Amino acid sequence: MTNLDQLMAVMEAAFDPQWREAWTRSQVESSLSMPNTYALLIDGSGEPLDVGGTAAGFVLVRRAPGEEELLLIAVRPELRGHGIGRRLLELFFDTARNNGAETVFLEMRANNPAVSLYRACGFEPIGRRPGYYRTLDGSTLDAITFGKKL
Repeated sequence: MTNLDQLMAVMEAAFDPQWREAWTRSQVESSLSMPNTYALLIDGSGEPLDVGGTAAGFVLVRRAPGEEELLLIAVRPELRGHGIGRRLLELFFDTARNNGAETVFLEMRANNPAVSLYRACGFEPIGRRPGYYRTLDGSTLDAITFGKKL
């Protein structure tokens, strides 16, 4: 199974269709074909995914000069609450620093329960886009942008 297959398996398991957050395989492939976008995958013990292993979670990241944006983070539902999300964020921060980033960003829907993890890892809200996300039932939710200095 390729890393893209592993990433898509986590994506399918992790994202509730109600929120319409999951990306399609072609969206992920297109993103990863760009030189400024990368993915990090880890296994259930929080280590970078080895060939033949099973991904527990991933981050999808876009680089720009001096900053990096967390596009997606996902953890298999059965592994949530075991530090996988925090480990992914730590790996993201380390990689961003090594890439020369001074600041990292993410955007999330206003009712995302991951907000407690983001805040615990040092992210602070820096902006809001009213009605940015549209759910499966047609209702809208605000987007909240978070930033963190490295």
